[in-house]
Amino acid sequence: INKKNVNIARLINLLIISYELNILYYYMLKGSIVALITPFKDENLSEGEYVKLINYHLENGTNGVVPGGTTGESPTLSHNEHRKIIEIAVKECKGKIPVVAGTGSNSTDEAIELSKFAEKAGSNALLVVTPYYNKPTQEGLYQHYKKINDNVGIPIIIYNIPSRSVINMEVDTMAKLYELKNIKGVKDATGDLNRVDQQLKAMGKEFIQLTGNDDNALEFNKRGGVGAIGVTANVAAKLASDFQKACVNDPMRAVELDKLLQPLHTSLFIESNPSPVKYAASLLGMCKPTVRLPLVEIREETKEKVTEALKVAKLL
Repeated sequence: INKKNVNIARLINLLIISYELNILYYYMLKGSIVALITPFKDENLSEGEYVKLINYHLENGTNGVVPGGTTGESPTLSHNEHRKIIEIAVKECKGKIPVVAGTGSNSTDEAIELSKFAEKAGSNALLVVTPYYNKPTQEGLYQHYKKINDNVGIPIIIYNIPSRSVINMEVDTMAKLYELKNIKGVKDATGDLNRVDQQLKAMGKEFIQLTGNDDNALEFNKRGGVGAIGVTANVAAKLASDFQKACVNDPMRAVELDKLLQPLHTSLFIESNPSPVKYAASLLGMCKPTVRLPLVEIREETKEKVTEALKVAKLL
């Protein structure tokens, strides 16, 4: 009986620790979270460079990493590659910063399968994009996220990006999803700053609002956002981290850093992401500029603008 009681006590302690860790990571989902690029070498995933990229972020104040998002070229990664980068991110981060695995798909079953894998691998949260191409109704969106929610036990961040997925999740749909146990926030890439106010009013301050647009992060945070899942941080990790900290502690410094970073934000989206940021990373010796078809490397005139922007930010 005593042995049984001891085992029960241990189980309770483990559950308490697990709960506390989930709460801890929930509140850590803020600041500068990077949508990681995926480096390739001879058409294959370059695991060594991926490890170096993650350690660059650990050393420069990045608050979280997203393996397997759009910037990570998830549409052209094999399932094995997608799983591998999640595993690498979890292993390298070692609980120091959250791993928010990109696990979205336009197939609900596929999104569930990858989400369950990411949870089992040790990811702290999931980034799930609205289904692209299918064009589901708002009810379809709700049922898609609900089914994923019902199959995992870690926080889910909705990724609302109409420019790539064609559909826009309405605030009412998001509010309904927020009633579910695992839906905790949004990566808002609508570009509509009024959404911050609307979402704050509908879901309250506990709902995590992260911008997906580096260029509007200053105003986004002023209105109630708590950070960004950004692209620029891939090559400007410390500046992006310092900017997010300044938004909270030093508004004047935040304005200065925003001005410094704006040319870089702009240059990295002249052509389809992540081609420009991969070129920028190549200039900094992080990886090759290789992207997978149908993406191609950027044109010469874009290279000049990216190079100049890096110089403005004093990164080159």
